[in-house]
Order: sequence, then structure tokens, then C-alpha cells
Amino acid sequence: MAKDDTPPLPRSPRVPGLRPKGESEADPNRQAAFNRGISAESLAAAWLIGKGYRILARRFRSGAGEIDIVAGRRHTVIFVEVKARASLDEAAESVTPRQRGRIAAAAEIWLAQNPHVAFKDLRFDAILIAPGKLPQHIQGAFET
Repeated sequence: MAKDDTPPLPRSPRVPGLRPKGESEADPNRQAAFNRGISAESLAAAWLIGKGYRILARRFRSGAGEIDIVAGRRHTVIFVEVKARASLDEAAESVTPRQRGRIAAAAEIWLAQNPHVAFKDLRFDAILIAPGKLPQHIQGAFET
């Protein structure tokens, strides 16, 4: 308690991508890219739900890397990388080998933290997003 017996103010929860007041403002271009990424991930999640998948996690972060979407259908768990670019070709080319390794390492951590998820198959997919185009779901986009 403070000296005047008033309880301390509760701390605001930390929201990824947002900064508390008083910290330096983010670059507007970087903020716009972040917002486009969130929007693309939401579109990809809706696309997967429409195809019969159940979303198990979104934006899973670990020390090894980040997984945009973890989804499951029947006995398959998929780890999805979402890429939004000006064209589907640019989106397809933007997944680097280094990213693939980080996603695979993060997938191992997610599986270790979620032993209750029953699966027989694992897959690494990509969903490509481009303006004016339907999302393109590439199953087994990369193998590690």
C-alpha cells in the first residue's frame, strides 16, 4: 500500500505490438506492416476454419521463433506460416530456409507444451495472401 493508504493502480496487460504511453512511438510504416500481418493471419485463420480445421493457437511465440497459426483437423496438426505480399509469387518466395528452421524449432516447443493434443501426422503449411486474390493454402509447403 502507498503511504496514503490508497491501493496501487493495476498494471495494464502487455499487448503484443502495442507500447505503453510514454515509450517512443513506433515507425508508422512498421506499424502498418504489423497491422497488415494481423489482418492476413485473421483471414488465413478464417480460411482454415472454412476448410474444417480447428485453430489451436495463433501467434505462438517461443525463444526459437514464432508460429502464425497452429491448427488441427482429424489426427493432423499443421503449423502455418502466413505471408502477405503484393503478389502470390512474392509471398511464396518470402519464406526463407532460416525461417523454416525457426518455425520447426518453435513447433517442437509447442508440441512439448501441449502434450494433450493427439495427432498422427504433422505438417508445415503456408497460406499466401495477396490483394484481390483468394488465399492460397499450400499443404506441406516445406519439410524439415
